[in-house]
Amino acid sequence: MIISCANQKGGTGKTSTTALVAYELAKKGKKILLIDCDPQTNLTQLMTKTAAAKDELLIIDHTLFGMLIKNIPLEKGIKPVMDNLDFIPAASDLNMFSRWLDKQKLTEKEKVTYLYNHIAPLENKYDLIFLDVSPTMSLLNDNVFMTCDYIVIMLQTQERSLNGARDFIWYLQSNLINQFHAKVNIVGVLPVLSKRGGSVDNEILAQAAYDLGDENIFKHKIMQMERVKRYDLTGITDVEKNRWDKETHEAYTQVAEEMLERINNGTFES
Repeated sequence: MIISCANQKGGTGKTSTTALVAYELAKKGKKILLIDCDPQTNLTQLMTKTAAAKDELLIIDHTLFGMLIKNIPLEKGIKPVMDNLDFIPAASDLNMFSRWLDKQKLTEKEKVTYLYNHIAPLENKYDLIFLDVSPTMSLLNDNVFMTCDYIVIMLQTQERSLNGARDFIWYLQSNLINQFHAKVNIVGVLPVLSKRGGSVDNEILAQAAYDLGDENIFKHKIMQMERVKRYDLTGITDVEKNRWDKETHEAYTQVAEEMLERINNGTFES
């Protein structure tokens, strides 16, 4: 099962949510692989620091772009973070993927499924594979979405983010599903709140429920939390007696559980 958290708008918490949902599921015994498909490499940095916090020294000898263009099996680039959680790192050279792929003598369908053909051999080794993406429309992201079975749409409670969510749904349907018969399904819309009970947050949530369907909005919302920002500095920590760690992990555990429940019970209702 391959999943991505995405939106065309930046700053929606895609990388943090991807990493923390994966982390919580790994703690529950699911075998998880994270793949950094974003040239900004935020996930790679976060996972490297998380591994270091657990006394795991990672030596990165292969990154995603290098393996893709040299036809090196992606399995060669897998790095362990902790029990049940592995990741494949990226470097900034991933920026060149779309340009490189465009120059290959491939059909349009072969171009948009290039990444899938490399990831497919890993599917039976993991319960879930999460792909982290940039907030852009590109041939790289088309490859990511063509690879996915499921997408969680991230929604920061701002008008631009809601517009981005609408545009993203339209793009998936009109370009990838209709044109290339993508297998991807939308799990639902996960709101990231700036302020609990804030008037703007409530207005955007109400508009999202009206436009996208209340049943498609995750019941569990994510609050912007200082602890999550700190993880960018320290890696993900999980100190049992630390109140802030505990609250953060509880919030993302609820999201992870609802995500699996939505997948099991059916996905986005149009």
